[in-house]
Amino acid sequence: MGIDLTKLHIYLRTATSKKNMAIGDGSSNGNQQSAQKEIRYETTPLLPLKVEEDGFHEFNGASFSGAVFNLSTTIVGAGIMALPASIKMLGIIPGILMIIIVALLTEASIDMLVRCSHQGKITSYGWLMGEVFGQWGRIALQASVIINNVGVLIVYMIIIGDVLSGTTSAGIHHRGILEGWFGAHLWNSRPIVLLATALLVFAPLVSFKRLDSLRYTSALSVALAVVFVVITAGIAIIKLFNGTVAMPKLFPELDGLNSIWNLFTAVPVLVTAYICHYNVHSIDNELEDRTQIKPIVRTSLVLCSSVYIATSFFAYLLFGEGTLDDVLANFDANLGIPFSSVFDDIVRVSYAAHVMLVFPIVFFALRLNLDGLLFPTSRHISHDNKRFAIITITLLAVIYLAAILIPSIWDAFQFTGATAAVLIGFIFPAMVILRDSYGIATKRDKVLAVTMIVLAVLSNSVALYSDAMNIFRKKEVA
Repeated sequence: MGIDLTKLHIYLRTATSKKNMAIGDGSSNGNQQSAQKEIRYETTPLLPLKVEEDGFHEFNGASFSGAVFNLSTTIVGAGIMALPASIKMLGIIPGILMIIIVALLTEASIDMLVRCSHQGKITSYGWLMGEVFGQWGRIALQASVIINNVGVLIVYMIIIGDVLSGTTSAGIHHRGILEGWFGAHLWNSRPIVLLATALLVFAPLVSFKRLDSLRYTSALSVALAVVFVVITAGIAIIKLFNGTVAMPKLFPELDGLNSIWNLFTAVPVLVTAYICHYNVHSIDNELEDRTQIKPIVRTSLVLCSSVYIATSFFAYLLFGEGTLDDVLANFDANLGIPFSSVFDDIVRVSYAAHVMLVFPIVFFALRLNLDGLLFPTSRHISHDNKRFAIITITLLAVIYLAAILIPSIWDAFQFTGATAAVLIGFIFPAMVILRDSYGIATKRDKVLAVTMIVLAVLSNSVALYSDAMNIFRKKEVA
């Protein structure tokens, strides 16, 4: 026993010495500043820590592939189903160019956040906004993430309900998969199916305290998105060889000022399709080598852009001008090929499963930001099981009830979701680099930041105006 205690004493002294060397500079002032940094690190929200406060943790850092899958899953969500309609509006060539341009702008905005965070040794988006713009900057960021992610998660749950239990629109009932297979029963009604999904699928997945724990479900989620692309491309190519596919338009058809305004409504869809900034710091913090974050971001964006371009091109090629706002609804009819109903079901089941696996990734950031907003000075939520459980259960209950009671929320979140997403993805990062609190911004950075703000404000203002006009016109017709 004496030998064991001696070894333990030596180990603890060595660990303490290394810690002091890492955080101090030998002076009392340096030690005081380092202690303040330690306290802030412990109480700063949105920080998944590698070392727990109760001792050494066996987690040695997330892998490159796991981080790529988690970030890719954050990016590829429900937006993939709205992109074909954007291509229909913009035309093939401008649409694909816009997908690429937004991907490049997204990489630039994430790079701004990462460089400033590494320079200031900051480990969360909220902390960075608080450092640069004070308390209200942090609150603005966290509120934007909450608005964006709550809206996205409610939409995810509505999609799952539509796919599995069916939906009624304009007096027409579209049967869900379970209803089509087994007929209409109480057990496969929307409230029961969504409750079962929340309890059996979402609850276990959102209980993980580290994002890296979801790397395998994220990989499966990306694979399911690829399944959708492969099936869509295969059907489109078969119909192309059979001569049953019309030539898609390469450029938009402009027949007046209104048609030009309507083109801008595609911008929020493209912007929200790449929003992943709220999870970048969480992924970065879990990496063993934090210099990997830039190639991880680049790899994820290349992967997701390839999926987006393939999905948009082949879906628009397959359905032409009949492409619906949610292309998944196009797979509720005869595709004009053998075993059409089988392929319809495969596409819808795979996409419903994809959305289920994306849900916990988006939920992770929602929970951290809500906790950071409500308890900004408390220790990290992963260290408080009671707070973790209460916030998790409350959020799941609110999202479930919203999906049941107010299923027609698409128009509302065209406003709140699009606006919050633009703030998170482009305006806030550009403002951080323009403020240049860490003295790292180049002239190119500042020009790019101003360009991003101008483009984001103008395009979104026009898009919101156009959406509002379309809603008013629909009400007048009704």
